[in-house]
Amino acid sequence: MTPATRQEVLGLYRRVLRIARTWQSASGHTEDTMREKEYIRNEARTLFQKNRNVTDPKLIKQCIEECEARIEIGLHYNIPYPRPIHLPPMGLAHKQGRTLRHQENCFGSFAVL
Repeated sequence: MTPATRQEVLGLYRRVLRIARTWQSASGHTEDTMREKEYIRNEARTLFQKNRNVTDPKLIKQCIEECEARIEIGLHYNIPYPRPIHLPPMGLAHKQGRTLRHQENCFGSFAVL
């Protein structure tokens, strides 16, 4: 890791910790705010420690971009958790069996063609 990359990573870590310090939950309740602040600190600590020994420059760049994206998404939507991914109906459906028949009945004409 180059010194410039190291400084960028440490700067991101400090930024996340500053965000956690000033975080306010969307609900405005004190207990929600404290729980979300703790989640932000723990998530940052866990992910930064997990990727501590990464040496591949491409992988480091990918981790930096992911961190920046999570920061921006969290600030924009005011949620500290990763943004949920919404799948279309039948996105992970089984190819056969009772589950498929039930989903076809539920979605009717919206079933996958």
